[in-house]
Amino acid sequence: MNTKVTLAGVELKNPVMTASGTFGSGAEYSEFYDLGALGAVVTKGVANTPWPGNPTPRIAETASGMLNAIGLQNPGMDVLIERDLPFLKKFDTKIVVNVCGKTTEDYCQVVERLSAEPVDFLEINVSCPNVKEGGIAFGQNPKALEAITREVKKYAKQPVIMKLSPNVTDISEMARAAECAGADIISLINTITGMKIDIHKRTFALANKTGGMSGPAVKPVAVRMVYQAAHAVKIPVIGMGGICTGEDAMEFILAGATAVSVGTANFRNPYAAKEVAEGIEDYMKKYQVEDIRSLIGAVE
Repeated sequence: MNTKVTLAGVELKNPVMTASGTFGSGAEYSEFYDLGALGAVVTKGVANTPWPGNPTPRIAETASGMLNAIGLQNPGMDVLIERDLPFLKKFDTKIVVNVCGKTTEDYCQVVERLSAEPVDFLEINVSCPNVKEGGIAFGQNPKALEAITREVKKYAKQPVIMKLSPNVTDISEMARAAECAGADIISLINTITGMKIDIHKRTFALANKTGGMSGPAVKPVAVRMVYQAAHAVKIPVIGMGGICTGEDAMEFILAGATAVSVGTANFRNPYAAKEVAEGIEDYMKKYQVEDIRSLIGAVE
């Protein structure tokens, strides 16, 4: 039984990855299981300098998931290179570094610095607000997405994954813009913008007012967008959004995803990503599927 998949020429032992911002840099989760059980570990977003993030409160539970407005708090690329990458290299898994920034130059600085580091993929978080363009996210305008993809590709030595925002009118148009500009892979969905109000305090549950909604509530939207994106481009797609089980993951794979990322489920169950990988194997055994690749996009 073959669970191996290939993304831009790089082979993963199985299609299961972690979603950025939900797994730190793997250290806490490595106390529960060998990270080598996963196809890849995706780091928390890293910027060229440390970011303090948003004021608290910045997390709120919802009926079927959560809202977060962390603000991409991170210690910066120096700490990633000196502390996190050497730790992750101990495990037999691929390393994906998620990159964030406030300007195109910020992104390119991190990408250039990582070009000589032991990193297998770069995932570019285009849901960051572009401070030079009035604060609209890079990933909400196809022209802006195309421009940043082209710039990042000039500096990247590793395959580039563009992580698409679902907060757009047409996800197919965004997927094509990323592909047209040279993206090697796309991943989606990032969080959906939401809001929660504390009716007893008569105030916003998050200091930021709005936050990114993730978890099981977003899965049907995510599956639909992954299906649309996979049919719009020829490059591989990494699907994510509310995946908690192997069955959830299989929906994304059948919709056209070559790999999947497990995010919010990690907070509730530290074994979630490993269990998803095992669940995919169980599905393959149940239906006597020899090669996972035969299932990618099998639902037309």
